[in-house]
Amino acid sequence: MYADVIVSEDLLATQGEMLCNRVKKNMKRLRKWSAREGIECYRIYGRDIPELPIVIDWYQGRLHIAEYNRKHASGDCGGEAWLKTVVAMTALELGVSADKIYYKVRDRQRGQKQYQARGTEDNRFIVEEAGHSFLVNLVDYLDTGLFLDHRRTRSMVAEESSGKSVLNLFCYTGSFSVYAGAAGAANTLGIDLSATYLEWARANLEANELDRTRNRLRRGDVMEVLADIGRTGERFDIAVVDPPTFSNSKRMEGVFDIQRDHVALLSAVRAVLAPGGVVYFSTNHRRFAFDEPELSSLYGFADISKKTLPEDFRDKKVHRCWRLEENS
Repeated sequence: MYADVIVSEDLLATQGEMLCNRVKKNMKRLRKWSAREGIECYRIYGRDIPELPIVIDWYQGRLHIAEYNRKHASGDCGGEAWLKTVVAMTALELGVSADKIYYKVRDRQRGQKQYQARGTEDNRFIVEEAGHSFLVNLVDYLDTGLFLDHRRTRSMVAEESSGKSVLNLFCYTGSFSVYAGAAGAANTLGIDLSATYLEWARANLEANELDRTRNRLRRGDVMEVLADIGRTGERFDIAVVDPPTFSNSKRMEGVFDIQRDHVALLSAVRAVLAPGGVVYFSTNHRRFAFDEPELSSLYGFADISKKTLPEDFRDKKVHRCWRLEENS
């Protein structure tokens, strides 16, 4: 946590009131929507006001707060004391007690740092999303186990999954596999390097009573596993590819960089697709440039980012997403 900026009590009160008013306005709209959609976790504030560069997510009556450790647009904010003071007013208005508020500082992450545990205690609990159950943890990791910005993307994959074979690369805690399996996929295969997150994915599959023989998980470097799948002849109708921006995990050879390596990655995915296969490819790298010339011989593609942006996200650049179709 960086050093606190000294802020006057009057300014703190003003900023707290600004945040409180915006969150109340957002919640009035989102509560009805979330109840209708069966969603217990959603974003209630996403850096809407430049003077208040924080993110607040609602997790079943708990507040998950993230402050971005960067130079703010205003020098009149920043630091732990400022953050907790402005949030406290909002929490009081929402009826959330102090023991249900969780604070994180998001810095620019490199490698596997973003996935490392912050503690050892298991603090997971189950939340519901559109009829599916997911275990989340607001304490021990920087990310919670469920990427809220890909809620619509999960639904889009599910809509195409019935009777299909689905490959879930960089599967994290397996949310896409859960959606696809519950939608009647013939089979799913989730791949990730992390034993911790694969165990979490297994727990999510079990929470949704999905057959483990049809919904498999495999630990390994994605490029190596794709090469192995290519040799076995197994093919997939749908592939979900949501890689990290950068990774230098000890379990993989070399360094993965999404900008430099996305063509090689998507070329390897193309080799394990069935005829007419579809790829959902996404990234949260804000300066990412999709290499259309290099990939045009392999795929037809469309940028579907706007379609995948959920109701509760105002940030239009929270992720980029493409739907690619195999060129037979």
